[in-house]
Amino acid sequence: MNKKILLLVVAILGIASFFYFDLGQYLSLESLKENKEKLNAFYEDNATMMILGFIGVYVAATAFSLPGATILTLAGGAIFGPWVGTLAVNVGATLGATLAFLAARFLLRDWVEQKFGDRLKPFNEGFSNNAVNYILFLRLVPLFPFFLVNLVSGLTQVPIRIYFFGTMFGTLPGTFVYTNAGSNLASIESLGDIASPGVIGAFILLGVFALIPTIYNKFKSKKTAANV
Repeated sequence: MNKKILLLVVAILGIASFFYFDLGQYLSLESLKENKEKLNAFYEDNATMMILGFIGVYVAATAFSLPGATILTLAGGAIFGPWVGTLAVNVGATLGATLAFLAARFLLRDWVEQKFGDRLKPFNEGFSNNAVNYILFLRLVPLFPFFLVNLVSGLTQVPIRIYFFGTMFGTLPGTFVYTNAGSNLASIESLGDIASPGVIGAFILLGVFALIPTIYNKFKSKKTAANV
């Protein structure tokens, strides 16, 4: 219980600090454009430090479920270019998401299972048996808030290794789209310029493909049961 209280206090302090010091002012498209030259100059002189620092900031933002991940992803592309930016963002997002996943599991899963265990059992079994496909779907389709997937997944019985690698590979396409856009920052007037209907449709299609094995297995199971 003491460990849970300590973790909860750390989470509250992290989130409160973000809003108290108004750090959100730096996570806007306008701020990124204004500071791009300074960030690029610092990166040229301190490449390793800049990459590690950026990953650390991304991990913290994701772990504490703070707003601004889209701007950070654009910043990764604007500073490091699309390829290094994609790698840095992917590492930060995966590590941060895993920490949020573990925190939700540590703080809430026992209570949720005690309260709703019987009702959640079918969902847990279905989700766990097809965890790879579901995690890929949730990460590929940009209709589900990133932080919500982290927290809800932590309440399931999904093994951490599956969640980690599912997040790593599932976020790659979207990450590349945004870091590539960030590398051409001057042409972006609003975030809506990036998430066009065509791009979102492509992600949804990828997500559907990720679910095909699960849908097929369920169809096959029903057909077998009907024949018995």
